[in-house]
Amino acid sequence: MLTLSGVQRVYLASGSTDLRKSIDSLAALVQESFGLDPFSPCLFVFCNRERNKLKILYWEHNGFWLFYRRLERGTFQWPSGSEGTFAVSTRQLRWLLDGLELSQRQAHSKVTAEAVI
Repeated sequence: MLTLSGVQRVYLASGSTDLRKSIDSLAALVQESFGLDPFSPCLFVFCNRERNKLKILYWEHNGFWLFYRRLERGTFQWPSGSEGTFAVSTRQLRWLLDGLELSQRQAHSKVTAEAVI
């Protein structure tokens, strides 16, 4: 399970990324294309064209972590947008990993009085 303690920001790479890229290639993409520091305590999240695979790049102490998640069914609700990155909260990242949209108004649907016994 991905622990998010110590993470200051979460950046999503807009559009799709070729997930054949390794740690070094993703770190170079963060630095050169996005103008961000890959060694900062941030998560950098990339998604493939089919929206069924994610890679998360994270620097910790003296090395990179590369997390990979592949869905067997369904797709991630990856936001569409322009090139570059945009920041989201760790809560929004959890929603994304759970298959929800980033623009959730609330985490769960309302519980009605009839459903509570």
